Amino acid sequence: MNPITMFLTLVAVLIGVVLLAAGLPVAAAACFVLAVIIFASLKMANAWERFVILRAGRLHGVKGPGLFWIVPILDSITAIIDQRIQTTAFSAEQALTRDTVPVNVEAVVFWHVHDAQKAALNITNYREAVDRVSQTSLREMIGASMLAALLSERQAADEFLRAEIARKTADWGVSINSVEIRDVTIPEPLQDAMSRQAQAEREKQARVILGSAEAEIAGKFVEAARIYAENPAALQLRAMNIIYETTKERGTTILIPSSMVDSMNPGLAFAGRAAPSAAGG
Repeated sequence: MNPITMFLTLVAVLIGVVLLAAGLPVAAAACFVLAVIIFASLKMANAWERFVILRAGRLHGVKGPGLFWIVPILDSITAIIDQRIQTTAFSAEQALTRDTVPVNVEAVVFWHVHDAQKAALNITNYREAVDRVSQTSLREMIGASMLAALLSERQAADEFLRAEIARKTADWGVSINSVEIRDVTIPEPLQDAMSRQAQAEREKQARVILGSAEAEIAGKFVEAARIYAENPAALQLRAMNIIYETTKERGTTILIPSSMVDSMNPGLAFAGRAAPSAAGG
C-alpha cells in the first residue's frame, strides 16, 4: 500500500471513531465505509511504473504515473510494469562457430518496456522471454560467424545481436537499447596454437625487415667498393681511419705488417711504382 492511501484511510478511520464517540453512529459508519473504499480503490504508481487494469476480465486501461482510482471487485490490477532500463546477462557455452571452433561467449543486453499493455497481455513472462531470446540469438550469431570475425569485429557482432533481439521482442512491447559481448573464451589448446601462429608471423616480419636491411647495406657496400676502386687514396684513408678508431681504446695493441704500413703511405707507394718504371728506362 502506498503512503497516501494509508494516510487517507487512517484519517477516515479516526474521524469515524471521533464521530462514534460523539454519538453520531450514522456519520461514523459513513466514515468507516469511506475508509474501506479509499483502502481498496486509491492506488499510486511511481514515475517508472505502469499498472495494467482489467475490468471484468477485459482490458480497461494502463494507469500511471500518479494517483488513480479503481472499482473494487470489478477491477483488478493484472500487472505492474517497470519501464526503467533493465540488464540481463546471458551466455552460450561450447557453441560452434562457422569454422567449427567451440567457444564460450558472455554478453549483456540493456532493454526497457515501452508498451506496458503488450508486455502484460502478449506474453506470460517478458523478463524470462528476453533472456531466452537473447541466448538463442547469440547461438545463431556464433554459428554464422568465423572465429576471427567474432574476436576482431565486436561492434558488428553487438549491433547484429541488438537488431536480432529487437526484432523478436518487438511484439512484446520491449525495446532493446544495446547488447555488449563481454568475453569470448576459446579452448586452451587453440589459444596456444594461435599464440604460436602470431609469434611465427612476427618472426616472419622481422626476417623480412632484416633481409631488406641487409640488401640495402649490400648495395651500399657495392657502391663504396666502386668508389674505392676508382680512388685508391680514398681506400688508404679509410683503412687508416679504421686503425685509428680501433686504437682509441686504452690498452689495445694491434700488430700491423710492414707491407700494409707501406701501402698506407701514399709517398712510398708512389715511389714503389716509379722505381720499376725508371729501371725499365
